[in-house]
Amino acid sequence: MARYHNFSPGPSILPEAVLLQAKEELLDWRGRGVSVMEISHRSEDFLGIAREAEADFRQLLNLNDDYAVLFLQGGASLQFSAVALNLSQPADRADYACTGAWSAKAIQEASRLLTVNKAVNTAPNHTSIPPLAEWQLDPKAAYLHYTSNETIHGVEFDWIPQTQAPLVVDMSSNILSQPLDVSRFGVIYAGAQKNLGPAGLTVVVVRKDLLGRARQDIPRLLNWEVMAASGSMDNTPPTFNWYLAGLVFKWIQAEGGLTAMAERNRRKSQKVYQCIDDSGFYISPVDVYCRSKMNIPFVLANPELESVFLKQARLENLLYLKGHRAVGGIRASLYNALPEASVDVLVAFMRHFEATRG
Repeated sequence: MARYHNFSPGPSILPEAVLLQAKEELLDWRGRGVSVMEISHRSEDFLGIAREAEADFRQLLNLNDDYAVLFLQGGASLQFSAVALNLSQPADRADYACTGAWSAKAIQEASRLLTVNKAVNTAPNHTSIPPLAEWQLDPKAAYLHYTSNETIHGVEFDWIPQTQAPLVVDMSSNILSQPLDVSRFGVIYAGAQKNLGPAGLTVVVVRKDLLGRARQDIPRLLNWEVMAASGSMDNTPPTFNWYLAGLVFKWIQAEGGLTAMAERNRRKSQKVYQCIDDSGFYISPVDVYCRSKMNIPFVLANPELESVFLKQARLENLLYLKGHRAVGGIRASLYNALPEASVDVLVAFMRHFEATRG
């Protein structure tokens, strides 16, 4: 069976070792004669899976008991609403950084629930991140929300904003890609389908002193306090996705943890950026200081060649390199599970394509 080079922005590549273990255990999990998908979430078997996954996740992020970890449904997009409903009242204001398509979507949803102050707005191009000194922060903001990595526009924060208000971050596309000082944050949330596991699971890390602030009319399943008290099981959770995420956490540990992930991701992204920067044929639209290590968008100096590039890349088993429809061009997503060998094949293809078409 051939495994091709998967640069999908999400749902994205999973570690091969995880897929093989899941395949091995699919029909018969640990000799029980049933699949993980077929057991009750209330059973001691699944509760053990859940506890182990949370413990491994906590170990990777060095999380202490000041934080609750929730394994939820609805994707990170549902948390756009949950953040406002859990941390503010209708008359409140909140600061938001608009640095790309996903932070803009978060703002659009939050604006239905409270007054949003765009502390910084890099529209329409979203190719840079201004320093905090240029942000217009509201001293009475209920919280500050930002997106640490923008998958579509390819900008990534390499710093953490400092604010008096609780700091909330959508870390869907770069969580567990490098070590993180969690103590700086009030809330971290992430859809699983980039670095944590398959689509359908969302992980929320919330400082416990922020629980209990939710609006009275909040839907029960969006209330972090309710979900924390029930162990994320006030309703039936996405059990198979939770199980797979647990396997991913163990894979990261076995690979050397977040320090090893950070070094591998630095090398992978540097190879692609070096290929772009050495060329007059490929162009990166993002300012160098905030280039994403997870998602690398680029264009060709001759746009007419982009369709040819994508077609030939597909013939070389380089998959899902087409840029998002909002920006076009090419995009290579280099999440944790993407082998460095796949990046080497991509760079070799890029250099060959330039040599023959440039």
